[in-house]
Amino acid sequence: MALAIFDLDNTLISGDSDHSWGEFLVSEQLVDAQQFKKANDQFYADYVAGSLDIFAYLEFSLQPLTEMSMTELAELHKRFMQQVIAPMQLAKAQALLQQHRDVGDRLLIITATNRFIVEPICHSLGVNELLATDPQIVDGRYNGKIDGVPTYQEGKVVRLNAWLKEQNETLEDSWFYSDSINDLPLLLEVDHAVAVDPCPALQIVAEEKNWQIISLRD
Repeated sequence: MALAIFDLDNTLISGDSDHSWGEFLVSEQLVDAQQFKKANDQFYADYVAGSLDIFAYLEFSLQPLTEMSMTELAELHKRFMQQVIAPMQLAKAQALLQQHRDVGDRLLIITATNRFIVEPICHSLGVNELLATDPQIVDGRYNGKIDGVPTYQEGKVVRLNAWLKEQNETLEDSWFYSDSINDLPLLLEVDHAVAVDPCPALQIVAEEKNWQIISLRD
């Protein structure tokens, strides 16, 4: 049994759930439309360029969670799943996940996006093991801060290594699927690195290293 690791955004789904959540908040008129959209788009551009200040972004993106109760957030997320995430689902991604299940591999999603946004998405994909950026909850509400290391760039390796130790798991014959140059540190750690609909920077690296390059888009 090998470990099959997957990035989520623009890998297993055809979009970025973190940026899309921000757009959804704008559409629901829950944030200042012009100011929030401008910042959300700039942070996403920084992410694509591999230059995101993850802590500045988390301060920005987690703040709206602090203004709602868990009940309100749960109802909001249900609408987000139906309106935004459902159209991003990919049949080929489901088939790839099933392919690894069929040979007995252990499935794990590692994403820089925060757990509130991604956990229901991962469950919808039938993947229950997840490493994500963990927002703090104090007295039953999000407080805008995080616990531990964000699962971003080298942080994915740090968090995975801690998880491997806890689970008594290894990276022997392991796989990692990603679209993003931000995931290069983890792609270099596994036995089977696969570029999925890669960004231009990852496309170049994947070709240089003779990694498998695939598309899950319909």
